[in-house]
Amino acid sequence: MKKRKPKSLILVGNGINTEYETAHAHRLVGFEPDFIHINTLIEDPHRIKGYTFITLPGGFLDGDDLGSAKAQAVRWKYRKINKTGKTFIDLLISFVQEGNIILGICNGFQLLVKTGLLPGLGSEHSTQRVTLTFNDLGRFEDRWVYLKNNTFSHCIFTKDIHTIYLPVRHGEGKFVVDTEKTLERIKQGGHIVVQYADDSGNVTSQYPFNPNGSIESIAGLCDSTGRIFGLMPHPEAFVHRIQHPRWTREALPEEGEGLMIFKNAFKYVTENR
Repeated sequence: MKKRKPKSLILVGNGINTEYETAHAHRLVGFEPDFIHINTLIEDPHRIKGYTFITLPGGFLDGDDLGSAKAQAVRWKYRKINKTGKTFIDLLISFVQEGNIILGICNGFQLLVKTGLLPGLGSEHSTQRVTLTFNDLGRFEDRWVYLKNNTFSHCIFTKDIHTIYLPVRHGEGKFVVDTEKTLERIKQGGHIVVQYADDSGNVTSQYPFNPNGSIESIAGLCDSTGRIFGLMPHPEAFVHRIQHPRWTREALPEEGEGLMIFKNAFKYVTENR
C-alpha cells in the first residue's frame, strides 16, 4: 500500500501573497499542502486538526495597518473560541505540544512575534517581548542576504545547515526587544536560529549584509521546543537553481538552498509522527 503523504496547511488571504511559492516548496519535499483562508480558520479553528505542518507565508496582512501583522495578531490573541475561554493562540500552542510544527516567513514571522508565539520565553507563548519594526534606512529592502545558522539553536528546521543564501523583501524587518534581560534570555535559551552574515559567513551588523539593523543581526527565531520557527528571509523563493541571482554566471546545484528548510520539516514530521 502506498504510504500517504503528510498533510500541511498554508494560510492565504488578507494580503498574503506568497502562498503558491510556499505550496510548491511543500510539494517538492513530499508534503500534501492545502490552502485555507485566514478568516475561515478564525471562524473554524479546529480545522487545523489532521495537519502536521502549518506555514504562515509572506505578504502584507491587512495592508500592514497598525504595523505589519498587528491587526491579525490582535484577532488571534483575543478572540475566544466557542465560549471555551480559549483563543486561537491556545489552539496553536496545543498543536505544537502535540509534536507538530509551525513556520512563519517574513509577514508570517511578524505575526508570530506580535502574538507572542515567538520567542515563547519560559513557555510564555502569549506575551509579546519582541517585535519587528521599520528598517534603519526607512525603506523597503529587496536583496539577497547571507545567513549563518546558530549551532546552539534547537530549531528542527535548520538541522545540518551552516550558512544559507536567501532573498529578503521587507520594510519592517528590524528585530528589537523590550529589555536587555529579554535579549539575554533569547541568547542563552538557544532561541536565535539565523543571523545576517557577510559573504564569508561571519555574523555582521554592517549594511547591506544586515539589511535592516536588527540587534545581534537576528534574522530568525525559534521557541523553546524548536518546532515554531520564524525568519524574515524567504526560503520558498530559492528552491531551484534558476531563482539564484547569478544562475547564468555560476555553476550551481539544481536545488536552491531554501529547500533545505522544508526538507528538514518533512524529515522531522515523517520521523517523529
